[in-house]
Amino acid sequence: MHPPHRLEIRGLTKRFGKVEAVTDLTFDVEPGRVTGFLGPNGSGKTTTLRMLLGLVAPDGGTARIGGRRYRDLPEPARTVGAALEASNFHPARTGRDHLRVYADMLGVPTARVEEALALTGITDAAHRRAGGYSTGMRQRLNLATALLGDPPVLVLDEPTNGLDPEGIAWLRGLLRRLAGEGRMVLVASHVLSEAERLVDDVVVMRRGRLLATGPLAALTADGIGLEAAFLRLTGAAA
Repeated sequence: MHPPHRLEIRGLTKRFGKVEAVTDLTFDVEPGRVTGFLGPNGSGKTTTLRMLLGLVAPDGGTARIGGRRYRDLPEPARTVGAALEASNFHPARTGRDHLRVYADMLGVPTARVEEALALTGITDAAHRRAGGYSTGMRQRLNLATALLGDPPVLVLDEPTNGLDPEGIAWLRGLLRRLAGEGRMVLVASHVLSEAERLVDDVVVMRRGRLLATGPLAALTADGIGLEAAFLRLTGAAA
């Protein structure tokens, strides 16, 4: 694996017409931690992630990984493992063949395909066509794809979607193990009750603006849950 990387967002801003999707957003994400990027749907999380990955051009500010923009990284796909949606699969291709295609693109050994399948618990389903996978299975295959290059940075958008309680517990264990290896793990979610059990640190957004950032324990220090802390910050329903 590559050395640990730090994420630095500084003054990031994006407008779509008259809509301010993200406004003057600044925060850091540290390696060795699972950071929850939290807020209601429409708060600007996915737009921020897309700017981070060079898929959307910001109107202002910067997003840097290890001091560089995503497009300036020597091996971006092997530095950042990103899973933004769980639908980018050829329906007739098996899970294993899907990963082999991406492994060829990344230049990683075929053996890494089997390691990624095992890491995400879908080895037994790898011979089946991805078009027949459940939403939860697609989430696992999407995560396996992100892990192929053994990246030091993981960026996951709503990874608990479609997972049952057992799957969410499994994901929590996997992400903590990956962070324990020194990776930077950023998880975007609008489901605060689930995120509270997944993360070490939080970055909380609402309506495109930063509300709070720091250790989860600090935000919930007086014994209230994350949802209650969010309500206290905003005075609005999460």
